[in-house]
Amino acid sequence: MTKPHHHSRTRRSAVAAGAALAVIAGVAGAAPVAGAEAPAGPKLSLIAASDSVIIDRYEGEPGVYLDLGTYVTADGGPLEFRVTRKSYKDPVVAKQIIREGKKTRTKTLPKGLVKDFSGLPGFLQVTITDAAGAAVVKTTETFCPNNASGRIRPDAPSTSKYPESCSTNPFTLGSVWGVENGWATNTNLGYYSEPVDLPAGEYTAKVSVTKKYRDLFGMPSTSKSLKVTVRARSWDEGGGVGAAPSGAKATGHAGHGGGHGGHGAAAGHPGASAHTSSNGRGADAPAPPALPNALKSGRAAAHPGDGPGHTDGSRIAPALKPNAKRPAGLASVPDVPKPDLRALPAWDISITDGEDGDIPGKDYLAFSANVWNAGPAPLVVDGFRSPGKDLMDAYQYFYDAKGKQVGHAPAGTMEWDARQGHEHWHFTDFASYRLLSADKKEAVRSGKEAFCLANTDAIDYTVKNANWHPNNTDLSTACGVQSSISVREVLDVGSGDTYTQYRPGQSFEITDLPNGTYYIEVLANPERRLHETSLANNTALRKVVLSGTAGARKVTVPAHDLINAP
Repeated sequence: MTKPHHHSRTRRSAVAAGAALAVIAGVAGAAPVAGAEAPAGPKLSLIAASDSVIIDRYEGEPGVYLDLGTYVTADGGPLEFRVTRKSYKDPVVAKQIIREGKKTRTKTLPKGLVKDFSGLPGFLQVTITDAAGAAVVKTTETFCPNNASGRIRPDAPSTSKYPESCSTNPFTLGSVWGVENGWATNTNLGYYSEPVDLPAGEYTAKVSVTKKYRDLFGMPSTSKSLKVTVRARSWDEGGGVGAAPSGAKATGHAGHGGGHGGHGAAAGHPGASAHTSSNGRGADAPAPPALPNALKSGRAAAHPGDGPGHTDGSRIAPALKPNAKRPAGLASVPDVPKPDLRALPAWDISITDGEDGDIPGKDYLAFSANVWNAGPAPLVVDGFRSPGKDLMDAYQYFYDAKGKQVGHAPAGTMEWDARQGHEHWHFTDFASYRLLSADKKEAVRSGKEAFCLANTDAIDYTVKNANWHPNNTDLSTACGVQSSISVREVLDVGSGDTYTQYRPGQSFEITDLPNGTYYIEVLANPERRLHETSLANNTALRKVVLSGTAGARKVTVPAHDLINAP
């Protein structure tokens, strides 16, 4: 099996950002088709920020990304969807949430229309013609309502309550998508769409919403036409325009392996895609932040206040700032809600041959793994350093319904990792990985057992107290520096932390393993030092089948229920 394609992790220029903020109020109110009764819900329109765009194509790149400055606007109410699946054996179900005053009702989207959590597929039709009028590109694109957005009128809400990305993690369970009332969301997915091979030159782009979605949402059948100039650029020229990178060329495996778990350009950067990662981290190098996508449950708690296994949602998430002093007094684990760490099956599985510092000539099985927090409380761990030591004592903290710290318990240690690409504090014993033989006995253990906790992926924001906007999504803010005297690491409710095992000592060395069936085991909280809601869901297995010969090993990854992501 070949190694997955590595997306470029580059940021977009300010030109697209300016376009997002230049959306003109008034165009959002385009009338629906004459004589047609628009479905209940917000009035949606497709608009263009400008009638012309410039896109830079850098030498050596396979093409350009069609950020054409088109937006979907919502007026008269937000456009909102709840997207869920009961389990990995069940298909994805998408429902539109329609808010009419104080009343809320739902409309289930047609069965099979939405197959994953990345957005509404086949939403946009884009046709590019050259100067002679010949069509050179004709494609449909997915629309993520949580993409980069901005207000279209001054009386719209100043901030959007919705998450800032759509999830591409294959094991996501629940998401929410939304365009705030009086806002416009960019239709372009940036680096999560396919690049288009357009040579330098002048073109015309025609953009429209496909008929199935116009009918579903009562949108007008108008299209937008704009001029497109593709410019040839070299890397020596520096910053670019449109979809081109705005700095040094950057590539690498997403997230904790060549960057932190962030799919997409600058989060919240208008005109740029902000998708969350399904790839993780191995080297722990900082990269664009991954922002989550999912839904906070609106159900009222059965009991008021916080208590064993339940909460009324009033608990205030603690700040990211670490405590200045280590806790005093006896450790206590109060009867308040706690985090629930759950392991996900491995994915992004492939054979490597000693890349990134492993032993050349050996065969390695690399993979991505995620442990997420199903809540109802965040996992909060503070580390306290003894002066002159590269080790911190770690403590888990507990909070009542008002966000007041009401207890703490020892949780092992944090260690300083001085290796290049890491250079921050790791919390030990957060998770462990083993390759098991067909009889479920250990065959190989990964050397990766210390982590900097960060919210790289949105897994299920339908759980109680899920935080749609976690702050510590980037290792540069979550993991401290060498001179830190204390560190706070948080895994928020609904989010998970993905690591990609592509670094030395992390992947499984399989050179001498016989061919056959194995299982990748992901185990959360292996030493049970962390206090959780439940310890019954801390283990996940993913079946793999090894074949081939030394130096040419292969791996086959059977589907995990309905999840066919290798």
